[in-house]
Amino acid sequence: MFTSTGSSGLYKAPLSKGLLIIPSTLSLLLALLFQHYQKFFTYNLQAVKEEFQIWRLVCGRTVCLDLKDTFCSSLLIYNFRIFERRYGSRKFSSFLLGSWMLSVLFDLLLVEVVECSFGLTINSLPSGFLGPVFALFVPFYCSIPRVQVTQILGQFSITNKTLVYILGLQLLTSGSYIWIVALSGLISGMCYSSSVLKVYHVLCVPSGVARIFAWTLEPIFSSVEPSSEIRVGMGATVDIQRQQRMELLDRQILMSQFAQMRRQRQQQGGMINWNRLFPPLRHRHNANYQDNHQTEHEVLPQAEVSEEQVARLMEMGFSRVDALEALRASNNDLNVATNFLLQH
Repeated sequence: MFTSTGSSGLYKAPLSKGLLIIPSTLSLLLALLFQHYQKFFTYNLQAVKEEFQIWRLVCGRTVCLDLKDTFCSSLLIYNFRIFERRYGSRKFSSFLLGSWMLSVLFDLLLVEVVECSFGLTINSLPSGFLGPVFALFVPFYCSIPRVQVTQILGQFSITNKTLVYILGLQLLTSGSYIWIVALSGLISGMCYSSSVLKVYHVLCVPSGVARIFAWTLEPIFSSVEPSSEIRVGMGATVDIQRQQRMELLDRQILMSQFAQMRRQRQQQGGMINWNRLFPPLRHRHNANYQDNHQTEHEVLPQAEVSEEQVARLMEMGFSRVDALEALRASNNDLNVATNFLLQH
């Protein structure tokens, strides 16, 4: 679901911000001003196989030539920025690089299979950074909790993931052979995420390269930390008002998710400690809070916290104090602690 608005919505996601700005800008320029250069960004497989124009595997798989594909893929990247926040820019970029490289092989393989099976001749595929975008649906399906928002006609559930899947279907139906790119992207995502194949040990961004990009490009694409204060009033334009409604709906979804987790833990004999989860994190800069609630903390038992999970949260950019507090409050549930810290 769409989260924080504006540049603050890309806080701790500089790579996602760069993928939104650079390819979209190039796509607009090629569509509006430099149409005669579009031929260099065509994903022409025939030219690759017959004329050995290997450079098309790079140029043709970076910039979308269809503005509809640009719009849909940009919205999906914005939603998938949660993975960069959760795993860090280096792991996120490694996933994109690995799935991008793997999808090249699966593109060529699937085209050959279709041509041999059905006698079709496929000279080109849709251009753009589409393979990794479809590959991100794999971790999105596997690791993002499904929270029901509402129901239609009492039978069809609308969840926090429904709009993302609708965007994916819209992108999937935008071209005649884009299903090949989508299928190769999904296969690439599954192969890269597989703990059996362990492709992520081979196709990854070296730490030295990651540090260079962190020094040079991250300051350019980094975003300001969003304010913890709730904005009041409505925006001056319809777009701003729509974004503010999205932000409010996202908060409601988060609260619904925590309520669902609470019900599950109550059924299992345990429950999330709300008094320790919300107030200390929201008022962690209030020096008087700890004194006023000292007796309450003495009564509540301290849950054991896994140092490995603390380290994982600290790798995402959170402080040790916040990581410990969130893990204790969520009964050492890493997903619940991560989701709450990302939203606050």
